[in-house]
Amino acid sequence: MRLGVIADTHGLLRPEVFQAFAKVDHILHAGDVGPPDLLTELEVLAPVTAVYGNTDGMELRSRLPQVAAMELDGFDIILTHGDQLGSPTPEKLNQAFPDAQIIIYGHTHKPVLTTVDVVVTVMNPGGAGHRRFGLPPSVGILELEPGIPPRGRLLPLLDFDPA
Repeated sequence: MRLGVIADTHGLLRPEVFQAFAKVDHILHAGDVGPPDLLTELEVLAPVTAVYGNTDGMELRSRLPQVAAMELDGFDIILTHGDQLGSPTPEKLNQAFPDAQIIIYGHTHKPVLTTVDVVVTVMNPGGAGHRRFGLPPSVGILELEPGIPPRGRLLPLLDFDPA
């Protein structure tokens, strides 16, 4: 299973996202979505699971959870914006969600792909919307296959090259 991972769009869905996610089976949006129809646009590509972030309005907060727990291809996954932890880090997230094998978060706009406690994969795809904090916009791809550790990569969206 191939997952497209995105966060912090803040209402901007760049055309490069459609290229990056062209062959994904499922999209995970880690909050700060912006207008709800942004999720509808993503659903053209694949099913979307999303959570709300600290800047999302009441309409999204009434439709989306703060934390989504799911199982995909045999992996226990947590999807959260992470703002409930203040400044989220992979270690804080692992402590907050000790049963997760994969943790996806946003909020910081800083791309992260790491392992914690040897077996927990933690990804922040970075901010995909307007450029903030001098960081280029980015998304992530996670490849899941039962019995094999997740394989992931972070993709900058400026001058996107899908190879």
